[in-house]
Amino acid sequence: MSKPASAEGQARAPRGAKRFISGVVEGFYGRPWTMEQRTELFKREQKWGLNTYLYAPKDDYKHRMYWRDLYSAEESVQLIALISAAKQHDVDFIYAISPGLDITFSNPKEVAALKRKLDQVKQFGCSSFSLLFDDIEADMCPADKRAFSSFAHAQVAITNAVYQHLGDPETFLFCPTDYCAAFCTPSVSQSSYLHTVGEKLLPGIDVLWTGPKVVSHKISVESIDEVSSVLKRAPVIWDNIHANDYDPQRIYLGPFKDRPTELIGKLGGVLTNPNCEFHLNFVAVHTLATWCKATADGAQRDVEKKGDEEQDPCYSPQEALTLALTDWLQEFQSSDQPGGRCRPPAGLKKESSGEEPMQTDVGEGSYVPGAGENPLYTAEPLTLADLKLLSDIFHLPYEYGPTARTMLRELDWLKRHGWAVAAETDVTAEWRSRAQRFDGLCEAVVQMFNRLSNAPNRRILYDLYDYICDIKSGVGLARAYVKTLGGQGGAQPMTDDPEPWGFRGGLSGEFQRMLPCHGNRDLFRHPPTTAVYSIRPHRAEDTLEVQRISRELQSAGEGKALLMMQPPLIGDGLSSGEISPSPQCALVLEDEMGVCGYALALIDAKPAATKIQRAVSESVLKDFPSLVTVQVLPRVTDPAPAKRMIGQLLSSVRSSGSRGVFCELRQSDRRMLDFFSKLSSFKPVPTAGLPRDVVAVGTSL
Repeated sequence: MSKPASAEGQARAPRGAKRFISGVVEGFYGRPWTMEQRTELFKREQKWGLNTYLYAPKDDYKHRMYWRDLYSAEESVQLIALISAAKQHDVDFIYAISPGLDITFSNPKEVAALKRKLDQVKQFGCSSFSLLFDDIEADMCPADKRAFSSFAHAQVAITNAVYQHLGDPETFLFCPTDYCAAFCTPSVSQSSYLHTVGEKLLPGIDVLWTGPKVVSHKISVESIDEVSSVLKRAPVIWDNIHANDYDPQRIYLGPFKDRPTELIGKLGGVLTNPNCEFHLNFVAVHTLATWCKATADGAQRDVEKKGDEEQDPCYSPQEALTLALTDWLQEFQSSDQPGGRCRPPAGLKKESSGEEPMQTDVGEGSYVPGAGENPLYTAEPLTLADLKLLSDIFHLPYEYGPTARTMLRELDWLKRHGWAVAAETDVTAEWRSRAQRFDGLCEAVVQMFNRLSNAPNRRILYDLYDYICDIKSGVGLARAYVKTLGGQGGAQPMTDDPEPWGFRGGLSGEFQRMLPCHGNRDLFRHPPTTAVYSIRPHRAEDTLEVQRISRELQSAGEGKALLMMQPPLIGDGLSSGEISPSPQCALVLEDEMGVCGYALALIDAKPAATKIQRAVSESVLKDFPSLVTVQVLPRVTDPAPAKRMIGQLLSSVRSSGSRGVFCELRQSDRRMLDFFSKLSSFKPVPTAGLPRDVVAVGTSL
């Protein structure tokens, strides 16, 4: 498979006399790219064999909101220069205008205003145009309803009129309001809107299409055949696979994929509408260029050894990604700031300027540390492995890369098997091994962040920084959580009073967590878990289940031999049924499999302590006269049900007039020690005469 080459290798015209449109549409919502960035894009397109740029930034007021207004003299100069720069790099500049927000189709003055605006841009040297009617309301005003039989007829009439007014340009694109299959009623093949477009739109006008959805996961040959039949022409794909304007927390650095190269002969072209951040689109545009020229070489790839995702005989997304990241690494390593810390190659004379840079090259007489002093900081260079990890983390809308998927699987397994840490079984050894592996993956993310932060090209870094800072923080929280599960002190990522960096989402995140469907479209699929828990009063027939849970958990934590040697806890009598809990002070937790936990209490703990000959000081019993014992099986991975259960139990104890409760725990019961440590109301209770390896915690009521 060859690297994206110059425009010489691009020639391919699957639709007769017209060339295959390939390139970039600046069509996102948000801050438009600068003139300098657009010129840089033209250079890249020419180098990689792409031929088109569609100018459609939603936040250019005179493109959409104030489409009637002509460009000022200053704006005109900029557009003239931009169109000229595109021509210099053999890139077709398509000017798009979006009048659909408020145009009255039946008003001749509105049509004249649209023609006048496009005539102005034509005078700038532009010869290719586009009318966009995307993301607008489909209802017509009363005047248009009287003049046109449908919304489609109104749009087609004005588009044909403008097209003919401009002299039937070779390239003229129309974006329908129903621009993807999901918008078509009742379907693509039966859409009256699309049928009108196909029948009435002049044949020289191309139609833009995003695929099955606005952001399409896959675009199949069959789906394109279907829409082409209705439109009576091959569509031009406006591809949102790398667009991120709908979510400021995401960027997409994965390859162009899930579009078979067989589509090339069935399309009018492909334009990618990528990330809002200009410098983060290197991979998106580079891999699109590789895809567009995939069949030009005439080479057939050996796909026998490839996975399910590598079935295209002409194009490999992973190979395309590696080529793109290899070239992008060179961009990262080039300094973009005068006087940066990267030294120029030996013998290269720096151009003089009237201003002294803020950062200067390290010259003679620079600081040298002495013996026993800290060595000078040396930034480690960014590697291709770092960029592959970056791409895995920020991959594509419908998938993470391999390393990110591994991290999610490992964290999920470690969380679900956290109970095994203290059990000293084969699972314990596996848990610690996988925890170490997970920690290594987290460390790789941190090191990637450090090397990216030290990359010479600061323009790319500044576009990336918010995203990599956020993932570094998220990985740090996950890393600390796993260490807590493993019993390593000092790592408490989740407390009742966290720092602001310990939680994510803001008000938007709060709203999402409150909605019933939140999480049902997560890219990482959690294993099936019990969705519903119920808390109910303890009944006589629950005694055997409570005893079984108590024995099971004690045996898991101690082993049967060691368990016989352990001193009894005051609460053991409650769990075994030897002592009856106080009225209305016994609850059990149930899931679909049955009883999975319990919470029992004695309003007066003194008789139970006396029964096992445990001396408890009067001062302790004065502040904490009541006793609770709580246990939950390891299959309950969500702590919330247990918290609700103990909350209800404490409410019952409080209503009896008790001042406080305490609970005894064995040091080996890591799960319950961890549970009570996260209940901010429970604190250690200094109790004289406690057996070794037994601790007491309590809370006032």
